[in-house]
Amino acid sequence: MEKEEQGMIVVNTEQIPGQNYQVISLVTGCCIMCKNLGKDIGAGFRNLVGGEMQAYTEMMEEAKERAIHKMIGQAQSMGADAIVNVRFSSTTIVSGGAEILAAGTAVRFVG
Repeated sequence: MEKEEQGMIVVNTEQIPGQNYQVISLVTGCCIMCKNLGKDIGAGFRNLVGGEMQAYTEMMEEAKERAIHKMIGQAQSMGADAIVNVRFSSTTIVSGGAEILAAGTAVRFVG
């Protein structure tokens, strides 16, 4: 996965082909989101009949994008050019709510 967002290269690999860099620091971004009661009830019905819970899929996608945005902001404040070895984790915080954590290594290009 290679993505350029906000002028920052974000990859889930340890190396960026053709680039030499120095490690700056671990960077993270976290977002906790939940759906409103109406969406929660609709998802409960979907749970009975099966299929994708679209409201939750959208919630998790938005939470992931917000977590990435926060991680990039942290890396930019350190003067990073890229973030390597990006990983995601998800945890249920409350019923209908989840946390997404994005974590990676901020690096600065050299040479």
